[in-house]
Amino acid sequence: MSDIFHEVDEEVRRDQLKKLWDRYSIYLIALAVLIVAGIGAWRGYEYWVAKKAAAAGAAFESAVTLSEQGKHAEAEAAFAKVVTEAPDGYRLLSRFRAAAELAQLKPADAVKAYDVLAADSSLGATWQDLAGLRAGLLLVDSAQLADMRRRLDPLAEPSRTFRHTARELLALSAWRNQDVTTARRYIDMIATDAETPPGIRARIDVLSALIGADGKS
Repeated sequence: MSDIFHEVDEEVRRDQLKKLWDRYSIYLIALAVLIVAGIGAWRGYEYWVAKKAAAAGAAFESAVTLSEQGKHAEAEAAFAKVVTEAPDGYRLLSRFRAAAELAQLKPADAVKAYDVLAADSSLGATWQDLAGLRAGLLLVDSAQLADMRRRLDPLAEPSRTFRHTARELLALSAWRNQDVTTARRYIDMIATDAETPPGIRARIDVLSALIGADGKS
């Protein structure tokens, strides 16, 4: 008798499942198709991204080769092209490299390029500071101290990544502009910062000796 009830229960379940399938099969099939299509689209996107990154990498390396060969104008143009076509990572590196190549030919234009990078908040503080520092390196032998301070004083603050180099450039600029008092102030900032790299500390010691040899105080 229990077998009969079992068979009846199975029949009822089959009927219920059939009714559910007849009612919802179109939705289940559509969902399955969407899942398969979504996976295919994602795989296609991953392939496209990888292909684009590989092309950008090859273009970047070609531009680097031109730079190493001393073909700065061609390298600058090649890096500029990567900027317009490459993914974000290569784009950022190429913007800096294009400015560096420009510095070999037109330093004033390179400073402008670095200034644009320094003002681009989308890059983040570290990259902005690096751009500002690169501009300062190009200007240290020619700019007035006031301009250098406007550019680099914020970068010389204790919390900034490139504060050591910024302070060194400011000390050099102050000395070149014959402002010994300001030069000594930056020298003291470098000397009292326990994290100052040995190379910068050694160069500042030389600058301090030069100031002493000049008989300035």
